[in-house]
Amino acid sequence: MKLTRLLTKRLIGFWGWSLLAVMAVILLGAVLSFMHISARFQLQQVDELQTVLQQRDAHEHYQWLPAILSAYGTEKFELLEQGQVIYRFDNGAATPSAKTYHRQLSSQPLRQMMLVLPTPYRLTLPDTTELVILLTACVVILLFIFYGYRWIRHQMDGIEALAYRSQLILAGELQDALKAPGNGQPKIINGALTQLLTDLADARRERARFDQFIRSNTFLDPQTRVGNRLFLTNRLEALSYQQQMITSGVMYLLEMEDLELYKQSSGMGAVSDLLARIIEAVNQVLSGQPNSILARRSNNQFAIVVTQISLNEADRLAERLLGVCIRQGKVTLNLADDFFQLGGAYFRAGDPVQQLLDEADLALKAARLQGYSNWFMYDKGAVDEEFAKGSVRWRSILENALSNNRIIAYAQPVKDTDNQLHHLEMFSRVKDNQGHIIKATVFLPMANKCGLMPRVERQIIEYVLSHLAVKMPDSCFSINLSLDSLQSKNFIHWLTSYLLEHRYQLPRLAFEISEEIMSRHVDSFLLTLTMLKKMGVRICVDHVGLDVISTEYLKDLDVNFIKLHRSIIRQIHLRQENQLFVRSLLGGLYRTDIQVLAEGVEQFEEWQTLQILGVSAAQGRFLGELTTI
Repeated sequence: MKLTRLLTKRLIGFWGWSLLAVMAVILLGAVLSFMHISARFQLQQVDELQTVLQQRDAHEHYQWLPAILSAYGTEKFELLEQGQVIYRFDNGAATPSAKTYHRQLSSQPLRQMMLVLPTPYRLTLPDTTELVILLTACVVILLFIFYGYRWIRHQMDGIEALAYRSQLILAGELQDALKAPGNGQPKIINGALTQLLTDLADARRERARFDQFIRSNTFLDPQTRVGNRLFLTNRLEALSYQQQMITSGVMYLLEMEDLELYKQSSGMGAVSDLLARIIEAVNQVLSGQPNSILARRSNNQFAIVVTQISLNEADRLAERLLGVCIRQGKVTLNLADDFFQLGGAYFRAGDPVQQLLDEADLALKAARLQGYSNWFMYDKGAVDEEFAKGSVRWRSILENALSNNRIIAYAQPVKDTDNQLHHLEMFSRVKDNQGHIIKATVFLPMANKCGLMPRVERQIIEYVLSHLAVKMPDSCFSINLSLDSLQSKNFIHWLTSYLLEHRYQLPRLAFEISEEIMSRHVDSFLLTLTMLKKMGVRICVDHVGLDVISTEYLKDLDVNFIKLHRSIIRQIHLRQENQLFVRSLLGGLYRTDIQVLAEGVEQFEEWQTLQILGVSAAQGRFLGELTTI
């Protein structure tokens, strides 16, 4: 564009200077013509005077010659006969550029004349009227050149605007092209570009709505708009490995046994209203539980899964859940006393998924047998001791580990379709006072509760940029950032200063933010993300597909790559609905620079299917184990 704009300026300058040169040539020609005509006219006067002097008697010169010489503007005149001056005229003026003429009048007796006249054009200078006309013509020509210059510059600027918008379109920056000034010339082409860009933007929004529609109809219950049974299955598989849970928590089954009777007596509208109020109340209770799951398992049964919770907390949560449901039921008339039953099963890492479902069903049956709305917790004594520790003790353990640099960095390779290293995703674990390694699934929730996530992530960032970036100069790294860190002014101030100290390594660094945080809280740290992007850091959105939300925000935030959640990847070669979601997502990101990556790949068939669908890179146990570095 700079070269094109430079050529345009030179073209306009050449046009303007050409017109000025033509005007100068015309004026120069006019001046030369004027001088030539003046000289010819003066020469003609001299010839006429010579003729008259030859025809008249010399004694008569004294009578008529002075008047003619004065009319000619003569400065000096001498009439000589045989070398003697017989007549002299002198008006006393003397100009440096005067022209002298010598003429032979006759040979018998020998007579000559000497005539001194001023420069020819001095005698024929234009008068005031002529000068006004000449100046007016010059002004008109200059005005024509000025307005012509402005017109052609405006036209060329319009072409430049079209070229700029076209360049943005070719670069894939469609939003910037649509927002670009609409003063392109010709206007019909500019208007056509604007119309096409507007239609394309509408099509992209429609595509995003279609993607959300696909996801909604695949993973959402059409009546309540919460996750359906397939959604619950995907999420449970994401929380398990080889059909065994990888974390601790609790699973509740909330059942409304007489829901069908209530539907017959009150109608479908009343049932929908009741379910909407119950879901809203349950979501409010679960808002304080990160990564909780609410799904409709059957027509009258809902499943609730909460991870990283102790048994005592699970009991209190069950009471709250049943309490809000009963209160919402009291708003509706004619509900039986045993309308709600809640059964819960506590699980820990290593428990089989099917066993968890069976235990939750047994707990629900036990709640039914009590004969009224109540809850029952199936407990086989599997309380996770790590989560039984109080928050004060956890804070002490974590602060001691942070003070003594006992945060251990782990990395998992992310490989592209050519089996080349794309980047390394960093994870962390903690070593307690006894030297035991505490997994991230255990200590990270407690670090969140204690407000220590900014300090944990700070140590990881320092370790990566100060040690690993030097030790592994050809590798790129990604680090997860929590919501607490992104909203902490002290952390952001430190991060900015620290990144500036390592500015040459920033293109090798990426920050990962979960889709839930990005979609719900991005307004609170959008300026931070923009600053990081300008500094050269790449932005990744992970856990994409965990929640059923629109992906339109991805194009607005200008992220570099996204990572599909493991619940979408698990057994994807056998699940057409998950493949449809990935195809839809890739289609929506067509003509963008966003790379689609996958996490949790554990089988060759999964990786092969992802490659066929068009995923750029992936990570998981099949491609590389989590190792300490």
